[in-house]
Amino acid sequence: MEIDAVIERVERLAGAGAGDRRSVSKSDLEACLVAAREVDAWVEARRAAIVSQLAGVDSFPEATIARAAKTSVGKASRSTERADTLAKSPGLAEALGDGAVTPGHVDVLTRASKQLDVAQRTALFDRVQSLVDVAAAATVEEFDRRVRLEADRVRSSDGMERLERQRRDTRLRSWVGADGMWNLSGRFDPVTGVRLAARLDQTVETLFGESTPRDAPDDPIEKQRFLAAHALARLVDGAGAGGRAGRTEVLAVIDAGTPSSAQATTGERVSPVSWRIPVEIPARVLADLVGAGDADVVGVVVCNGVVLHAPGELEQGRTTRLANRAQRRALRARYATCGIPGCSVGFDRCDVHHVIWWRHGGRTDLANLLPVCTRHHAKIHHDGWTITLGANRELTLTLPDGSRMTTGPPTIRAA
Repeated sequence: MEIDAVIERVERLAGAGAGDRRSVSKSDLEACLVAAREVDAWVEARRAAIVSQLAGVDSFPEATIARAAKTSVGKASRSTERADTLAKSPGLAEALGDGAVTPGHVDVLTRASKQLDVAQRTALFDRVQSLVDVAAAATVEEFDRRVRLEADRVRSSDGMERLERQRRDTRLRSWVGADGMWNLSGRFDPVTGVRLAARLDQTVETLFGESTPRDAPDDPIEKQRFLAAHALARLVDGAGAGGRAGRTEVLAVIDAGTPSSAQATTGERVSPVSWRIPVEIPARVLADLVGAGDADVVGVVVCNGVVLHAPGELEQGRTTRLANRAQRRALRARYATCGIPGCSVGFDRCDVHHVIWWRHGGRTDLANLLPVCTRHHAKIHHDGWTITLGANRELTLTLPDGSRMTTGPPTIRAA
């Protein structure tokens, strides 16, 4: 699209009717609106490209976007989501840059993909690549219906074919590095992976819940990795979790505040239960695990950011630095991702951070714990970021330059 020509046409048509409305026909005005839509699309495509570049050099791009656009961090995060969608759908990105589709078409795909797991999301983007021509000829509402249909088709697949392929791709290798250290690297299917992760978590808690080795690193990120490595070594020796296989957990998160508020607003009945499951595992396999007694269904009750009830010990005080399994479970019920605004790193890839640092007297209580990804954890500990939590887990992030971002209580339906 020749953007200069389009802008010139918009200015000419808009200016022509400024003095005498009768001098411009209805068709001319409609053409002006079409041209303005094309300019909007072109600008948004360039904005998305800039946002993608920014994400590669800025540790917190949402804050930069919010300042530049004079908007909130929440709205800025939608810009990063749109840019991510366009990066995964180059055909749609090209159509947006040409003015053939609108930002609304892109948002349709973004919304639909957020309701899917990783494998389903990839499949949806693959399908949408062939629907660019459909999008160009459709309204946003029409494209929304088509994308939802494709999402339903993707969701209806039980994922067993992909799981079998993942099982064939399972690998484990070891080697001795130049420094004499023995290295281990592996790839596992998600069913095996969650069992391994659960067993390691149990072993870390069993072995190091009361005290950690003296030679453990002080840095909390490195300490967690250190303990996981030692837990694996102890498992090989037959110690640790008492010989029990790691068990997958399925969280049933019950939102005590959802039914009345949601029904009053929409008039529709809304289920208060949100299921938190290992999304990479096909539902059929997960059902078999539960039926065979190899997975546990655990209920957690929440309301307005606060965990009202969860099994296990949630207040450990100063007795231990490490969050236990019950606390991680309760945090998972509140957070699908890193707790830093705009970050999409999944909960399972996050560390548990003491909001009031342990070395500063912070307690290992649920109210003082927050999941943060490794990158943002390092920002907090080494780059001067500070965070505080309100009574309902409202988060305030203060950056080294003094700027602040505040979010409301976490929502279990944001995943």
